[in-house]
Amino acid sequence: MRSLLGSHDLLFVTLDTLRFDVAADLLAAGRTPNLRAVLPGGRWERRHTPASFTYAAHHAFFAGFLPTPVTPGPHTRPFAARFPGSTTVGDDTWEFDAPDVVTGLRAAGYHTICVGGVGFFAMTSPQGGVLPGLFDEAHWTREFGVTNPGCFEAQLDRLKTALPADGPLFTFVNVAALHQPNRHYLPGAGDDSIESHAAALEYVDRHLPALFTLVTSRGRPCRVIMCSDHGTAYGEDGHTGHRVGHEVVWTVPYAEFTLAAGAW
Repeated sequence: MRSLLGSHDLLFVTLDTLRFDVAADLLAAGRTPNLRAVLPGGRWERRHTPASFTYAAHHAFFAGFLPTPVTPGPHTRPFAARFPGSTTVGDDTWEFDAPDVVTGLRAAGYHTICVGGVGFFAMTSPQGGVLPGLFDEAHWTREFGVTNPGCFEAQLDRLKTALPADGPLFTFVNVAALHQPNRHYLPGAGDDSIESHAAALEYVDRHLPALFTLVTSRGRPCRVIMCSDHGTAYGEDGHTGHRVGHEVVWTVPYAEFTLAAGAW
């Protein structure tokens, strides 16, 4: 990451609530072709999230603690807040002297944009304004939220008008489609299920080329980090939802890749 800073735009996408097993199964079945085209080796990396729900996970992410590889560490991090005693900083880790990466990137000359999805980015309450408040500009409407079947498309429509013409850019998008309720992505479904969760990922995959086109349209290469913040349960061991310490909640998909300027 340190070697790319300044020369590359940055895109951080959280596919909110996406389970690793669902993401991996759909990829293997050919149901997410646009993800297959960009994921390194055509696969998701299996990782563990630092928290079991959106608010806590994103605080950790913005502090530099992204989902951790499941293999024994220590594992170096792409970026990290500078503090004494850190054991996960490597030669290409970008260290920043700020409490969060958004503030650090702003100090490094990046314009920072947040396009929120779930309620913790809604800016309709003091708590909902904490994470978006880190950015130079933040965008949210009810159309971006979990109840709108076209939520990702609405976010992309807003992003089209928000991107500056030039200069280093950090774009953060929290995609709400995977989060319950997601039954509307599966025709005839009366309840949320792992099948409707999968259908929601197919919906997001169909529209990813539009996102990649936007972030590469400014004539600059773009480094992408894409992951889930946590998974969710659909009845496993009696659990429904998240904010619990279950394997389907802690295990998330993760990827890093670079999009060439104007490649989409």
